[in-house]
Amino acid sequence: MAGVSRQSQSTGAGSRAGPAKQTVNMPFTATEIARELQGEVRGDGSIVLTGFAPADRAKPGDLTFAENETFFQRADLSAASAILVSGDYASHRKTLIKVDNARVAFARVLPLFFPEPIFPPGIHPSAVVAASAVIDPTVHVGPHCTVGENTRIGAKSVLQGGNHVGGNCQLGEQTVLFPNVTVYPRIQIGSRVRIHSGTVIGSDGFGYVLDQGMHQKIPQVGTVIIGDDVEIGACVTVDRGTLGATIIGKGTKVDNLVQIAHNVVIGENCLLIAQVGIAGSSKLGNYAVLGGQVGVAGHLKLGNQVMVGAQAGVMRDMKDGEHVLGSPAMEDRQAKRQIIALQQLPDLIRRIRDLEKRMPSAGG
Repeated sequence: MAGVSRQSQSTGAGSRAGPAKQTVNMPFTATEIARELQGEVRGDGSIVLTGFAPADRAKPGDLTFAENETFFQRADLSAASAILVSGDYASHRKTLIKVDNARVAFARVLPLFFPEPIFPPGIHPSAVVAASAVIDPTVHVGPHCTVGENTRIGAKSVLQGGNHVGGNCQLGEQTVLFPNVTVYPRIQIGSRVRIHSGTVIGSDGFGYVLDQGMHQKIPQVGTVIIGDDVEIGACVTVDRGTLGATIIGKGTKVDNLVQIAHNVVIGENCLLIAQVGIAGSSKLGNYAVLGGQVGVAGHLKLGNQVMVGAQAGVMRDMKDGEHVLGSPAMEDRQAKRQIIALQQLPDLIRRIRDLEKRMPSAGG
């Protein structure tokens, strides 16, 4: 084990990290689940629940959920022992756990039945950690990780394995890097951030200038700043700023295969769906939603709570709350009218041809 920081040695973070421990699923009664979700039991609260499954695959002992009448009927006829519901439903077959929002309750209850593995603190013998790195003693540094000079990693963070974190980086508390994430030097990552496998944070932005017939590289000397509670999917690339920072605001969620270019600023609590591409220096407000395969041109400003439909190409600024579709993107109602008109075009062409056949020939 190379170069553990003085703090790590004195606090025990230099201890050998063992493999992740898979936690054992514990059974819960319906009453315990309801208490956790601040819900209400209708039926037998003592029934023991050992798992969670969709209605079509549920077995006795499982909890399932239903968001509407159709799903409730399926759940009520399933083998599940209890159902999460958010409406005024009644059942003679099942125990019901009534909550305000069944989907929110679903998200909150799943970790009870499927807890994440626990990574013990310590540094794996195969990890290479710079002497000047400051690593909290509760951090897990897995096999074949590299941590650069002067990098700081906060409490209870996890580098699962094969991670490269360059020098002068800062990772907050309870942040998780899944296997084979690369973090270039001088990057700031907040607390409770999750970055999935294959993602690269801080790679060079695509910046060149034509000089005497050659594409001359513009050095990319900025950074990336990622706020708290961000989740970034697999195989995402976030380029560092040319100067200044590329920024991802707190609470934003980025799906797989997304490209975020240099000096892009993404607001808080945004959703970027798979294969989105955002060109350099564009800015998104808070709670923006970009559908799958959306492309955003460079140097644009998209306001708060904008929504961009899948495969749209955004080539202009968008005001707060605007919804667009199409390529080039346009106001969604106008885009829908054009789509409908295009669907009617073949019939319109046939009608015109029929009319032309009935008309007397020119000069006849």
